[in-house]
Amino acid sequence: MSDLFTRWMRPEWPAPTHVQAVMTDRHGGVSAAPWQSMNLGDHVGDAAASVAANRALLAQAVRRRPVFMQQVHGTQVLPLDASTLDGTAADACLTQHTDIACTIMVADCLPVLACDAEGRTVAAAHAGWRGLAGSHGVGVLENLITALCSQLVDRSDLLVWLGPCIGPEVFEVGLEVWSAFCASDLDAAAFFVPVPDVPHKWRADLAGLARWRLGKMGVTRIFGNTSQLDWCTVSQPSRFFSHRRDSRGVGQTGRMAACIWLER
Repeated sequence: MSDLFTRWMRPEWPAPTHVQAVMTDRHGGVSAAPWQSMNLGDHVGDAAASVAANRALLAQAVRRRPVFMQQVHGTQVLPLDASTLDGTAADACLTQHTDIACTIMVADCLPVLACDAEGRTVAAAHAGWRGLAGSHGVGVLENLITALCSQLVDRSDLLVWLGPCIGPEVFEVGLEVWSAFCASDLDAAAFFVPVPDVPHKWRADLAGLARWRLGKMGVTRIFGNTSQLDWCTVSQPSRFFSHRRDSRGVGQTGRMAACIWLER
């Protein structure tokens, strides 16, 4: 097994042993500054050869092909098989095939990995605030859980892992974001803390909103991100890429990946 695989973040959750998952960080790749070094995004200004080399390193580490979608901050769920092309537009995916890995790229948005307790299906979602909020209370996680349940997966059997994302101490948002969640359910307001003396500004808990939305669907076995500082991408510049932090200073940042797959 690749040394990179053991150095990157591994979910701590009671998934079956043939369900494998990993979350990359900045380390282990070949990209030059400001994308140093394990940038996996091919749309952020990095040299194409460096991105290709980094993606090859990831494929070597997980021992199968990571499928890179074109993430559009939407709610579409894409079933994956060996014929699925990189660049297909979607923000969530699922598979029962063993030769590919569900792959989500992030740099502040929340990566969500999921499987059923028996390890028949694995899934992943890109949950930025737009996709998480969706429309009228139906977002990317609702669509993903519906897709999983359509494969005869019981919600009580689902395991979900939330990866690192922008934390509630620094995720300052305006009325657009507050309304996207709270207009359909005022209970969401519990995850928004008003910024003192600044009208219509809040600090939002993205991971907390995801846990809440999952709980509303009857998904209770949730692991990973606890909304504490050690899960915050913005607050750990030596470890994580962060669009909000780095785009203001250096103009661009790289992308990390959360991958989940089946081994037999």
